[in-house]
Amino acid sequence: MTSLSLGRARLADRASTADELRTAGVLAFLAGATFLIGTMLAASIAPGYDSHDAAISDLGVIAETAALFNAVLIVVGLSDLVVGVLLYRAWRRPSVLAAFVAGGLGAVGAGAFALDHGGIHSLFALGAFLGFNIEALACARCLSGPMRWISLLAGIVGLGYVVLMVVGDAGNAWVFGAIGHGGSERMIAYPAMLWLLAFSGYLLAARRSDASPHS
Repeated sequence: MTSLSLGRARLADRASTADELRTAGVLAFLAGATFLIGTMLAASIAPGYDSHDAAISDLGVIAETAALFNAVLIVVGLSDLVVGVLLYRAWRRPSVLAAFVAGGLGAVGAGAFALDHGGIHSLFALGAFLGFNIEALACARCLSGPMRWISLLAGIVGLGYVVLMVVGDAGNAWVFGAIGHGGSERMIAYPAMLWLLAFSGYLLAARRSDASPHS
């Protein structure tokens, strides 16, 4: 193959990778927006739902909101899984793929096995909480500029609240402070979802020069 043909092949590969990154951006936006809007709507529908004390997953066992909320989790999880695969195809970073698989499967499982399934729901929910925040940290290594710092901040805040939630649920509810159990749980999920929205913009603006991850 001539050098000209090789050059064209490389350009075609870069263009294809940029397209994959933009597709990942669309799905990342879908995941973040679906979760934030879906949980907001469900919380406004659920009779007597108290965001201060109630868990997010309570929305999955309230008759008026169960179908909506559990469908939201499954859509978010499936979208996240595909984002992970597309990023792996573009960046070839196993750590990124592993984080998205954990977050995506966790969300799908938490939606398929609602809170009234007990331990299996808790296991999937923990996988989602950890996975979505580790996604931000794993992707930070592949990004540059402000997006890298946004990713690090989102992941650190989310994982910090995972630790706080474990401490609080072990009988130390005072650590939740004024925002309560419900607010603390949202501080695990919301930074990751907001990060997905910001990350989606970064990916949607992908150019051929962004086809390779930054080190």
